[in-house]
Amino acid sequence: MMDTLKKIEEQKRRWTEKLNQRPPERRFTDWGEPVAPLYCPDDIEAFDYLEDTGFPGEYPFVRGVHPSMYLSQPWTMRQYSGFATAEETNERFKFLLQQGQTGLSVAFDLPTQIGYDSDDPLCEGEVGRVGVAVDSMEDLEIIFRDLPLDKLSTSMTINAPAAILLAMYIAMAEKRGIPSEKLRGTIQNDILKEYTVRGTYIFPPGPSIRLITDTFAFCSRHVPLWNSINVAGYHMREAGCSAVQEIAFSFANAIAYIEAALQAGLDIDTFAPRISWIFNTHNKIFEEVAKYRAARRVWAELLRHRFGAKDPRSWMFRFHTQTSGVSLTAQQPENNIVRTAYQALAAVLGGAQSLAVCSFDEAMALPTEKSVRVSLRTQQILVHEAGVTDTVDPLGGSYYIENLTERMASEIRKLIEKIDDMGGAVAATEKGFIQNEIESRAYALQQEIEQKQRIVVGVNEYQIEEEPEVALYIPDLNIAENQIAKLKALKSRRNQAKVQETLAAVRKGAEGTDNLLPLFLEAVKAYATIGEVCKVLKGVFGEYRPAGT
Repeated sequence: MMDTLKKIEEQKRRWTEKLNQRPPERRFTDWGEPVAPLYCPDDIEAFDYLEDTGFPGEYPFVRGVHPSMYLSQPWTMRQYSGFATAEETNERFKFLLQQGQTGLSVAFDLPTQIGYDSDDPLCEGEVGRVGVAVDSMEDLEIIFRDLPLDKLSTSMTINAPAAILLAMYIAMAEKRGIPSEKLRGTIQNDILKEYTVRGTYIFPPGPSIRLITDTFAFCSRHVPLWNSINVAGYHMREAGCSAVQEIAFSFANAIAYIEAALQAGLDIDTFAPRISWIFNTHNKIFEEVAKYRAARRVWAELLRHRFGAKDPRSWMFRFHTQTSGVSLTAQQPENNIVRTAYQALAAVLGGAQSLAVCSFDEAMALPTEKSVRVSLRTQQILVHEAGVTDTVDPLGGSYYIENLTERMASEIRKLIEKIDDMGGAVAATEKGFIQNEIESRAYALQQEIEQKQRIVVGVNEYQIEEEPEVALYIPDLNIAENQIAKLKALKSRRNQAKVQETLAAVRKGAEGTDNLLPLFLEAVKAYATIGEVCKVLKGVFGEYRPAGT
């Protein structure tokens, strides 16, 4: 072995001498480190490959969380969808399922995300705009009308009021005779990243994390197939952070949730297997592949050694990914089809369990049926035509990939350690560290684009003069009026006394230490609205106000 490495070292020396006769332009990783012009066995000599990475389905899961990965079945295909009315969203879901989609992913409008009903004056101009309006369980019943809840996996991108939406989903299923034990899906439920980049928070961090730990406990007993949190690096990457920061910051948030759950008396192996993730697959294919391989290693190490989890399922890093929304351009929008195809390829080569592909018109409007079908077909071509599912971890053993994987794992560990030294993710957020890191990198990225150090095809290079020939989705201007009328009708026919009784129970539970999920269930069964439940919780928990506001 040593003789072979010496020969390779000599060959590499001769090759370097020839290369230096006409030195190429230096390249850098997404997080700023130089990329070597060529990678060889000595670049991964520092670790024994098989011993360090293991086999697929075995600790530390670098090569995949399942032994057979896509040989057994492809990833779950989702398209993030939800807009205007519950009726229109139901139609879009049925269309996507007819086109071969295998899981649903619900987008809620802004009022729903921050716990307001559609008839609140603060919601004017926002009802049904960036997602579907959900005021009560009645809206959810329409969204999922005629859809087999016991056969589908449903993901809901909801955070501050996630526990309330989960209660609605469970109550709706029970009303149709489907027990909660059969429900499969995910709520995002990751509140800490709302304070740093996304902004759809309601309550202060303390009670917000209590809602998360209550959800962990409830789901472990009553909804065992449900992912009780979907920790989101996606939005931090959209805001500008690097691939390394995306993993490290989201892992730091997850550590805070785990520590809170342990302090609440939960056993690590009762909830850790149902922690899932959503990440952003960006443009640099090999770095994205290495990012997911490194993340699997670091997560397995954290859960096994730092938290002492005994169940191998707790060590598994299972993730959904969506292609990068921020990389989409309004200029030459058809180019986005190519971008998202490459990003989807990287996600699959990186071992994603679930994938959504952004539609090419999303830089301008909500996707049309045509554009979302192209996105779904992108995934289906990868499964059936591209050959990327023919073997497990096809890039494993690549000198470049393995070097990147090891370097990224090291950088992720260092950044997590830095946040630990600050007192953890909550303290780092309160000090503004995470926000400042993301904002600084976002500014640097924009500077690179403006100075043409980073080429964005069609934006700062290869521009053309043309009007985009894209048919855009045009929203109905009467959405809010119709939704408010529907809400008014619901309130007039429900049992008001029952609603008030259940809301009083929610208040009492919030003032004490009881798990709030059973109380939410009774409230939403009485058709209490999300705004009414959140108003009660605000009266007990208060509302979060960023420092200086």
